[in-house]
Order: sequence, then structure tokens, then C-alpha cells
Amino acid sequence: MNQQSLKLIKKTTEEFFRKAGFVVEIRFLQQKDLTLPVELKTDNPQILIGEGGQTLIEIQRLLKAILKKKISEPFFIDLDISGYKKKKIEYLKELAKLIADEVALTKKEKSLAPMPAYERRIIHLELVDRQDVVTESIGQEPERRVIIRPHL
Repeated sequence: MNQQSLKLIKKTTEEFFRKAGFVVEIRFLQQKDLTLPVELKTDNPQILIGEGGQTLIEIQRLLKAILKKKISEPFFIDLDISGYKKKKIEYLKELAKLIADEVALTKKEKSLAPMPAYERRIIHLELVDRQDVVTESIGQEPERRVIIRPHL
């Protein structure tokens, strides 16, 4: 991504939160491929994160839509607020390992709670190399969930 596009993304992101009335400290991390990680810090992060991170997902989607109108080259925004996503990813990976160990031991499948696609993907990727269990997503949104089964 060129420097002009990066500057426009930064300026637009700062404007977005200022106009929305949120006092946030914005830090743009090192770009990874086409993804620009954006870390926000605020005094009251729960309002911007929402239940289960849904507000954060919608803010990221809205910000991306605004930026897409201004920038023609392909890019992605990875918005995180007060380290929420990082902690959530670590939690999901640990959960996947614990449930997979239980399934491997008991030989009984386990169903996880419904979760958004990006969270299900974390579970699948964490367990893809395991030989003792398999994962599958079942159901329809918003009730789609991961099933972890013993590998036969």
C-alpha cells in the first residue's frame, strides 16, 4: 500500500472516531501484506467492543466501507480495541485445545457455542494439524457453531 493511501486511512480513521464522539488514542501498527492493524485505546472500551465483540465487528465493517470509497487499491483494516481481539484469539485457541483434548480422551463429540465466522476459523486453524480430532461448522448464521469430533 502506498504512503498516500496509508495517510488517508489514518486521517479518515481519526476523523471517524472524533465525529462519532469517542475520545480514542489510535495507533497504526506495521502493515502485514494488505492488512493494516489499528489499535485503539479508550477509557470505556466496552461501548465500542459490544457484547461478544459485535460492535467492534460492525465498526470495522463501517470504517472499511467508508475507506473503500476513498481508496481504490485493495486493503484490509484489522481494528482492535484495548487488546480485545488479541485476548479473544488467545482464549479461543486455548478453548480449542482444551475441548479437543477432552474429545480425544472421551471419544465423544463436543459442540461449541455459536460464534461469528472469524472466531470459528480460529478454532478450525488451531486444530487442523491434530490427528486425533476433526472440526466442522454446522448450522445457519447466527447460530452457526463448531463441532469437535474424535477422528476415527
